[in-house]
Amino acid sequence: QVQLVESGGGLVQPGGSLRLSCAASRSIFNINRMGWYRQAPGKQRELVADMTTSGYTNYADSVKGRFTISRDNAKNIHLQMNSLKPEDTAVYYCNVRTYSTVNYWGQGTQVTVSS
Repeated sequence: QVQLVESGGGLVQPGGSLRLSCAASRSIFNINRMGWYRQAPGKQRELVADMTTSGYTNYADSVKGRFTISRDNAKNIHLQMNSLKPEDTAVYYCNVRTYSTVNYWGQGTQVTVSS
C-alpha cells in the first residue's frame, strides 16, 4: 500500500510564500499524473496543479503565475506557492493517479493565509 505524506503547510501572511512537499512511501509505477488539490471549508475539492511524468504542467487559473509544481524523482513532488492570498486558504492534498486509474491521496496539510 502506497502512502503519500504532505508537509510544509502552515500560517503565512498575505503576499508570503510556502513550499509544500509530498513524499511517497515507495516508488509508484505507471503514473499518469501527479498533482495537488485543495479544499476550502464549505467548498468542493478542486485541482490546483498537476503534471505528467514527461513534465507537462497544468494549473488552475486562480494560481497561474503564482504557484509552481515540480518533482525531483518518482517519489517526491512539490508545490511552491508565492504571493499567497487569503482565498488560497484550504487543506491541500497530494494526489497520484496511475494509468490503471488507481488514485492515491495524502492526508492533507493546512495552509492558512491571514494577517
